[in-house]
Amino acid sequence: MAAPDAFFAAGLLVWLAGAAAGLVTWRRPASARVAAFRLAMAGSLIEAVAGGLGIARGAGITWALPLATPLFRFSVRLDPLSCWFIVTLAILAFAVSLFSLDYLRPMERTRNIGALGFFYNLLLISLTLVFAAANAFFFLVAWELMAIAAFCLVAFEHEKPEARSAGVVFLIMSHAGTGLLLAAFLLLAAFGGSLEFADLHHVASQLPPFEQGAVFLLFFLGFGVKAGIVPLHIWLPEAHPVAPSNVSALMSGIVIKSGIYGMARVFFDFYGPPPLWTGTMVLAVGVVTGLVGVLYALQEHDLKRLLAYHSIENIGIIVMGFGAALLFRTLAHPNLAAIALAAALYHTMNHATFKGLLFLAAGSVVQTTGTRNMEEMGGLIRRMPSTAFFFLIGAVAISGLPPLNGFVSEWLTYQALLAGFGTTQSLTRLMFPIAGSLLALTAALAAACFVKAFGIPFLALPRSAQAAAAKEVALSMRFGMGLLAAACFVLGLGATWILPVFDPITAQALGVRVSPTLVAHGIALQAGTARSGTVSTAGIALVFLALAGITAFLIAWRRPRPSTIGPTWDCGLPGLTSDNQYTATAFSKPLRLIFAAFYRPRREIRPEYEVSPYYPSAIRFESGIEPTFEKHVYGPLKDWIFGVSRRMRAIQAGSVHAYLAYIFVTLILLLLWGVRR
Repeated sequence: MAAPDAFFAAGLLVWLAGAAAGLVTWRRPASARVAAFRLAMAGSLIEAVAGGLGIARGAGITWALPLATPLFRFSVRLDPLSCWFIVTLAILAFAVSLFSLDYLRPMERTRNIGALGFFYNLLLISLTLVFAAANAFFFLVAWELMAIAAFCLVAFEHEKPEARSAGVVFLIMSHAGTGLLLAAFLLLAAFGGSLEFADLHHVASQLPPFEQGAVFLLFFLGFGVKAGIVPLHIWLPEAHPVAPSNVSALMSGIVIKSGIYGMARVFFDFYGPPPLWTGTMVLAVGVVTGLVGVLYALQEHDLKRLLAYHSIENIGIIVMGFGAALLFRTLAHPNLAAIALAAALYHTMNHATFKGLLFLAAGSVVQTTGTRNMEEMGGLIRRMPSTAFFFLIGAVAISGLPPLNGFVSEWLTYQALLAGFGTTQSLTRLMFPIAGSLLALTAALAAACFVKAFGIPFLALPRSAQAAAAKEVALSMRFGMGLLAAACFVLGLGATWILPVFDPITAQALGVRVSPTLVAHGIALQAGTARSGTVSTAGIALVFLALAGITAFLIAWRRPRPSTIGPTWDCGLPGLTSDNQYTATAFSKPLRLIFAAFYRPRREIRPEYEVSPYYPSAIRFESGIEPTFEKHVYGPLKDWIFGVSRRMRAIQAGSVHAYLAYIFVTLILLLLWGVRR
């Protein structure tokens, strides 16, 4: 067994030991917490080594367990693409596991921490097997195991109705996606004659046009359910807020990336240059997903639900990169396709780090304040300075501001889209500037949203007694957040040293190496086209440091002047209180008015009175936006399914003779179909 495979197997065994430890020690919550999550940390470190060695090796390594028939094999292949996702998983899982050591301590008296540790390690095992599976049968087994483990974690606080409801929605959507994937794999295997991924290389491009398009759509929708593309996203804002915050970080950071991995595997391994419409559709869906996600996030006052909608937005950015890469591949521009693919995969890891950081920081806030409602927070920067600092780093990164990691991958996506207009000749070229401009709008709205997400909870005065009594979280929780914050800096400042990692991935998928196109003189990023821009995140950071140093010198150099401290100007009022400060609702109202056609806002004013309506004792004001997809898509779909189900009760008469007749008719139809073939 080669070195990467040995580390890969060892990591899985350590996680398996962590799952077993959670079950064995479930009656001793403290022991279960320590054993399960320390072993999760150890397994993450080992898998990070396995993934790094696999990327460095370049060529894929395949091995199989002798536990199934030749058709249904349990085979694993560590190629550069799968190893990139394994490294992403390992980095996030280590930080989240470290955070969990103290985060779960208050739950020991009321929760089964052993069960949580079991399903947590099981989720890590199944995700790793999804990324490494080399056989469609084994892939679907790992995929379903991942869905079941994630469901148990989402519904962990099952006594809460919202947790049970979110778990059911997640499970229904997951199984619907799995059904689409099963149909796609069966159609592909029927033509290719094998379930092995190595045998399916470029097989999809050899299908007849109709079957080729059908397989592509099945794969895109099946993986899109897990990724959370619009309109298949409805489970995501339901599941993320109700899960424990360490689970939310994993769900947003890496579970939804299993759908992204599936798209990358199918689009760039099973297909050669695809039809033009496929890239156009994927790019359009990515644009819509990103814009819809950030628009809904802007109106959310539930901190974790806001972050969930931003996961949808960032999935849209990744899918935009895939769409651009497919278009460039079809139009015979492999270098630009490699840039777009590298941008999408880089944003995959970047999103895992900064969104994991934001969910851990949000979990810290929720744990100490007891609420997810931002309107009941405020002033937390004084009481939780470390958490506020880490949340600010995540907010800057997700807003795409330099020099952090979110800026790098979004900048690369911009460069690929802008280059598309000047290098293509058909009407398709118009897609690129339109997508680029909407990506810019999405990024601007994201920055505005995180001004609210940071300002309302952390600045000004406390809006509740819980916020006023908040305290900084435990040391291990701060270390977990600190690791992800450091990763945001490393992935941003060290982009020119990290981008060569994509060379074996783009060489495998597109036949070109991307780093010579993207890295200039070892310190700057470039897009490799005549009109492309050049930027250096390290240079930007040095400029910031120089300006800060000059400012500090001038402050220290100038002569001290007498100063007095007085009260804050309160506009002539007796004194400032939390009632005087900006609210999340007020912050988002201008955008709600601008995009009223999309939001369809509603408001209700109800006076309360005892004797006469002309003398109200109180006035209640409620506002909200229309849940468009739930109301106009999934509501009618649910009613139709229930209606069909009620009509189908007639054939379930309880008669054995009727059931035998159904079987007989089915056999006759199958025989006739077989004879015609």
